[in-house]
Amino acid sequence: MRTSIVRFLISLTPVMLFTQEVLAQGDKKAPSPLSLGGSQTIFFILFVFLIMYFLMIRPEQRKQKERQKLLTALKKGDRVMTSAGMFGTVGNVKDNTVMVKIADNTVVEFSKNAITAVLNSDGSEKTPEKVEKTEKDDKEKK
Repeated sequence: MRTSIVRFLISLTPVMLFTQEVLAQGDKKAPSPLSLGGSQTIFFILFVFLIMYFLMIRPEQRKQKERQKLLTALKKGDRVMTSAGMFGTVGNVKDNTVMVKIADNTVVEFSKNAITAVLNSDGSEKTPEKVEKTEKDDKEKK
């Protein structure tokens, strides 16, 4: 029985070698339509990166710039909302902190990063454009 299995495997050796040669020649003649060449792969990776940049990175950078404008434009008397959900009025602005009056005789010091929104008198959020316009209007009134 053992010899018959060995003979069968030996008889299959030429067939396996032939199929390996045919497959190897087939790869040389016709590349797969799904495979990309070296330069095409680089262009594909760059294309994917560009899509990610315009859909994810660039909008986030824009939001950070707008937020930074709002934080630098903070002044005494602005109504703000903190990340903890507290509403208050700015009493004093320092380099990295803000004194916020949240109730009568209650003033709390917050980091500027804790300010999530600057609010209008009607409760809606100010945008950086509105902040710049109100600053210009205030300067013109003086």
